[in-house]
Amino acid sequence: MMGVPDGSVPGLYLLAAVDIIDLLNNQPEYQDYALYASFYEIYCGKLYDLLNNREMLHCREDHKHQVNIVGLTEFQIDSVDGVMQVIGNGLTVRMSGVTGANADSSRSHAILQLTLKNRPDSKTIGKMSFIDLAGSERGADTVDNNKQTRGEGAEINKSLLALKECIRALDLEKKHTPFRGSKLTQVLKDSFTGNSKTTMIANVSPAASCCEHTLNTLRYADRVKELKKEMAGAK
Repeated sequence: MMGVPDGSVPGLYLLAAVDIIDLLNNQPEYQDYALYASFYEIYCGKLYDLLNNREMLHCREDHKHQVNIVGLTEFQIDSVDGVMQVIGNGLTVRMSGVTGANADSSRSHAILQLTLKNRPDSKTIGKMSFIDLAGSERGADTVDNNKQTRGEGAEINKSLLALKECIRALDLEKKHTPFRGSKLTQVLKDSFTGNSKTTMIANVSPAASCCEHTLNTLRYADRVKELKKEMAGAK
């Protein structure tokens, strides 16, 4: 998702931003649009602004049932270097740690938002959200970890389960979709409703030592792929 901050190995964040900036700078019909970036994480059920010293944020739903992140910092982006700087600054403060499975494991879900706005009135035209989900953790991977690490793993698993429950509810076309089951599903509500389009990319390993993790990831992605709604898919 993130690639290498210096741009030598671009991730999806940077690749998307390059295409958008190219359109804004070279296509006359997009001259009145401006690109803004924000970057935050969900850690242990709370939101933190990665572009403002990890200040705590609050998720609110307005009268139109639209989810808003109150106090989220936004920077106007005019160049690829600006995007790289935003990503690099955010990664330096994102929560990570050592687990039984990884020496440098993400302990949070990170969300980069690229918002396109109309220059004259700052009205939002569209938004792309890139969510780097923290990986689920088995109990066997946390036996040698401390209480904090085990708690982080439990919170990650809880939020991923809540996401799966929302996908199941959408698939069964239930009257109620439990988006408030976790902060992750709450902020992702607009990714699964309205005229949005959502893609899930599963990251797997060919190594035999990762076989169980790979199978669990493929099962999770397959569940998303079964979603009948046209706006969602898995790759």
